[in-house]
Amino acid sequence: MTDARIRRPHDVPRVKLASTRREFLMDACASAAALAFSATIGLPWVSRRAWAFTPPAGGGLDAFTALSQQLTGRAKLDASLASRIYDALSKADSAFVADVAALNTWLKTHGGVPSDTVTAALASEDARLSKTVGHIMRAWYLGLVGQLPTVQVLAYEHALMFDPVNDVLTIPSYCRDVPFYWTQKPVAV
Repeated sequence: MTDARIRRPHDVPRVKLASTRREFLMDACASAAALAFSATIGLPWVSRRAWAFTPPAGGGLDAFTALSQQLTGRAKLDASLASRIYDALSKADSAFVADVAALNTWLKTHGGVPSDTVTAALASEDARLSKTVGHIMRAWYLGLVGQLPTVQVLAYEHALMFDPVNDVLTIPSYCRDVPFYWTQKPVAV
């Protein structure tokens, strides 16, 4: 005979286990909702990087670098490349310095806008600033400033477009063999 006080694991009623799972899921969902809500209202234990965006005043090189870091999501950018891009964009557009200051102000007041959707968010408010964001991103990722026929190439191997694949691909800066070497079947090793 089995003692009524001793229970084996397979004797535990399934309803008890199901309600425990249900309670766990409800608690997990409630915690996620509370965390999301606290991030929206900015409670002290939840920090948002965008709210901490404090660019230098004006539209100088430091303000441009801070803006570029915010737009690209990178903590550090090449200072000499930043200077070259800033100079080229300033020469290409006389309102660029004012646009940098306006973009920094806009980003500071719209801290919740993710950096990858800034252009779309700006398109409805200020099309000129939206285009300026496009020019800045093109300069950083492609290394190009200006439009045809006067495009300036400011960076190639340091353009940000190569960063995602730099661990597996060589930057194609020159031909590594004779012309059309890729059409030949490789020699067996």
